[in-house]
Amino acid sequence: MSHAHSESLQSPALRSEVGQAWVWFAVWLAVGGALAFSIVDGLAYGLFVFPFAIAAVVLLIVRHHFDRSAWGLLCGVGLLSLYVAYVQRRGPGTVSWHTATASGTDTYMDPRPWLVAGLLLIVVGVAAFLWRRRSVTRGEARR
Repeated sequence: MSHAHSESLQSPALRSEVGQAWVWFAVWLAVGGALAFSIVDGLAYGLFVFPFAIAAVVLLIVRHHFDRSAWGLLCGVGLLSLYVAYVQRRGPGTVSWHTATASGTDTYMDPRPWLVAGLLLIVVGVAAFLWRRRSVTRGEARR
């Protein structure tokens, strides 16, 4: 049986559950991004974001949303890693610049480790979420 055909045979309750799982995945993704930001940013804004991110994790765990959607946490960290790789795309090294009114130099990190880490975290997070979804929907279909 094809995947598209099996999707059409799912009950409305199961489709609603799958939709809610994606919503909770996005919530975990946002929390993961906030946690990663607070760690990467350190003492600037991260110090203020960290308590809220930890409170969100605790709230999600207490509210029993620590299920397959929690893999979104990895994706949130991965998205921040991809952002850092994008910002550092001119690196590694020092780049000189000048305009009509100013000039200067900027030092950039090597973006490749951030890119690899971000891609791996996102791929693992989404793959684990979808794999768990597949095993949940198969278990539901067997009933």
